[in-house]
Amino acid sequence: MVMNESLSQDYTLLKLSSAEGPVYRKVKKQAVRDAHPGEIPVIDISGIFSASLEERQAVATEIHKAATTIGFFYMKNHGIPTSTITAASETARKFFKLPAEEKEPVNVKHVKDYNGWKPPATQRISETESIDVRENFSVRYSPRYDSTIDRDAVIPEEVKKFLPAPDFELPWERVAQLETFKDDTLAHWKACLNLARKLQRAFALSLSLPEDYFDAKTKYPDASLALNYYPTIPTNEADGENVSIGSHTDFQFFTILWQDVVGGLQVLSPAGEWINATPIEGTLVVNIADYLSRITNDKYLSTVHRAKNTSGRERMSMAFFWGFGLNERCAVLPSCVDEAHPAKYEDISCEEWIRKRIEATYVNN
Repeated sequence: MVMNESLSQDYTLLKLSSAEGPVYRKVKKQAVRDAHPGEIPVIDISGIFSASLEERQAVATEIHKAATTIGFFYMKNHGIPTSTITAASETARKFFKLPAEEKEPVNVKHVKDYNGWKPPATQRISETESIDVRENFSVRYSPRYDSTIDRDAVIPEEVKKFLPAPDFELPWERVAQLETFKDDTLAHWKACLNLARKLQRAFALSLSLPEDYFDAKTKYPDASLALNYYPTIPTNEADGENVSIGSHTDFQFFTILWQDVVGGLQVLSPAGEWINATPIEGTLVVNIADYLSRITNDKYLSTVHRAKNTSGRERMSMAFFWGFGLNERCAVLPSCVDEAHPAKYEDISCEEWIRKRIEATYVNN
C-alpha cells in the first residue's frame, strides 16, 4: 500500500519497516476487540509426531488454512512439558527482578553475537510508536546445544562465519543469584528447537512439498529465544501510543510464542482490526514470518502484531524465532508459482534478508 492511498474517515495508516523500505497497513479506528471464536484457530498438532502420513497431513492441512487466512494459530498438544516451560519462565522472572547492576555482566553491550540482556528503554521497534516498555534476554543458536550436531562435526566455513565463536559462552555464572538460569533457559530453547524441526516438516507438507524439503536449510538454523518482561503501561498512558513492543512483523520462517495468563498480544486482522490473542492454557502461539511469506509468493501471511500490557500486572513471554541458516538462500517455492501466479521475488540469501530487516527495523532510544 502506498502512503498516499486515500483513506476513509474510519481508518488510520500504520507505518511499518520492511526489507524493501516502509510499508503501510490500514487500521480501523475502533477499540481493540477480543478475537472471535476460531478467528485465530487452535490446532491440535499431536499428529505431527505420528508415524501415519495421513495424520501428519491432516495437521498440515489445518496449518495451510491458518497461514493463508490469518497468519497466526494456537497449537495444543505440542509436546513441550509444562515443567520445562514453568521452570524457564519462573527463572526468567527472577532474572528480570534482579537489580540492574546484577544483570549488567550479561548486558548485550559486553557480550558478543547479540546474546544477553537488553535493559529497559533501550529498544524501539516501531518509529511511530513509543519506546518499547520492556526488557529482554536473548539466546542465539549454537551447535554446542544442538543434539542433532555431532560434537566432532567439521562445520563448513560458509556456516561457521554466522555462528558464535566455538569458545563463546554467555557468562551465566556472573548472574550469581540464579543457579538454574542457564539450565532452565537452555532446556526451553532445546525443546523449542526440537519442536521447530518437526513443525517445519508440517509446513513443507502444507505447501505440497516433500516433508524434508527444508531440512538441509536448517541444519544450522537461525534459531533464537527471547525472554521478554513487560511491566504494565501506566493507566494514564494506556490509551496513547505507548506499547510494550511496537507494531511489526517477524523476520524469518515462523515464531513459537509462550505467553503467560496476563495477555497483551494483539494481532492486526485482515480487515484491519486490532484483536487480542487471548492466552489459552496449554497452548503455544505460532505466527508466520516475512521470509516464509516471501518464498510462498505471499500465499502465507506474515501478520502485523504488537504487545500492549495495560493489565496493571507484569507480563512475561518467551518467543522462539525459527529460520534457515544465514548461509542459505531460497527462491519462491515451486509449489507457489504457476502460469497465473509467477514468482514475485528473486531469490535472496538469509543473511542479506536479516541484515536488511535489522537495519530497517531497530530504532534505538
